[in-house]
Amino acid sequence: MEQQPPGPREVVAGLLGDERLLTILRARDMGALFKLLNTRGVSTRRIATAAGIGQGRLYDYMNGRTRVEKLIMFEQIADAFHIPGELLGLARRPWEPTAPAEPYRAPLGEVLAHSDDLSAMDAFRSADRQAGGGRLYSAVVRHLRDSVAPRLVDGASGPAVFGAAAALTEMAGWMAHDSGQDRMAAAHFSKALPLARTSGDLPLAAHVAASSSHLALQTGDPREAAHWALLGIELARSGPHLPSLMARLHTMHARALAATGQYASATAALDQAGVSLDLGADDEHPWLSPFDHATLASESALIFGDLGKLGPALKYAEQAVSLREEGRARSLALSRITLASLHVRQGNLDAAVGVGVELLTTSPTMGSVRVVHQLDGLRAQLSQHTTYHPVCEYLARFDDERRTRALLLADIMPQQRGGTGLDDTAHT
Repeated sequence: MEQQPPGPREVVAGLLGDERLLTILRARDMGALFKLLNTRGVSTRRIATAAGIGQGRLYDYMNGRTRVEKLIMFEQIADAFHIPGELLGLARRPWEPTAPAEPYRAPLGEVLAHSDDLSAMDAFRSADRQAGGGRLYSAVVRHLRDSVAPRLVDGASGPAVFGAAAALTEMAGWMAHDSGQDRMAAAHFSKALPLARTSGDLPLAAHVAASSSHLALQTGDPREAAHWALLGIELARSGPHLPSLMARLHTMHARALAATGQYASATAALDQAGVSLDLGADDEHPWLSPFDHATLASESALIFGDLGKLGPALKYAEQAVSLREEGRARSLALSRITLASLHVRQGNLDAAVGVGVELLTTSPTMGSVRVVHQLDGLRAQLSQHTTYHPVCEYLARFDDERRTRALLLADIMPQQRGGTGLDDTAHT
């Protein structure tokens, strides 16, 4: 009896460990997937039928004349060929075997051995959320130099000390960023990643990659931001299952895609972030900063703002402000700035001024150069509308507050601005 040629599911099943297929799926290049299946003996007719598309469209995909962009099409192809959802950045497919994911738990001995470092991290993080990182940066660097660095060369130390060094080095990077020193921040992040890898803590390494993605966006390089987000996703998939970490990484990927105007891909990545976050109620990691629904709302506002979709952007910005805890003063200020900026873009100046008045209550001693730069950006937007009396009146009050803020932060304000564009609350 003549042997039947393999079907697309059989070919995919045999290639799931093949780096060529995995690279194609990471790039979400369905045309390359179809070509690979065809070279493995699956006819174009069978591929088109399984995928539920015409052969003409199939050839367009295979020849690079068009790409699959819609989320529903990725889901359709994943289900037709039995491609696990995570390989295409999708939720677990209904046909995939279900097994409860084990939340990450650091070994008790590891936690106890580094309890001083964890206590220091918690103290720095708490102060940073409320007062900004500008004046905390030197304290974090001092703790790294005096308490952590000597243990890195101590033969009695285990690999976990590299995790403590990575986490605190990443924190130093965020505080440098909050101080307007983006080059210094990049240097810290670049040192934190190999430290995290050496520790064997893949979630921490993925978290550092997310931080590098954020910084690349702020310095105007969305392609580099996408690279870091995808690297982080790959690292996170190789380690313990942490849904909220995956949510952060998918969100950063969505922001990078939105910055280059890729609406369908950006919204698909954002959808996946939401799915992941809903699964992440019990996945705490001792070194990772939390990613919550308030942060996702803040990021969503920026994503839709970049895509020019002001209605959804405003909805998420309002949600971010309402969800953000008062104790997180910097994040609340950044969320309000985003909301006011979107009101200006929509032409609703009264609403923008209303939010701007709330911003005047932000403590002038908050040591965050990021907040100062964002406030200056909002002022520049409003200055285009000084013929409107409420705006003119508000800007006079704003300038008085700005002079006070400049005096109180003179010791940490850099001579030149380090980043660009609206910032977010990815690390709060």
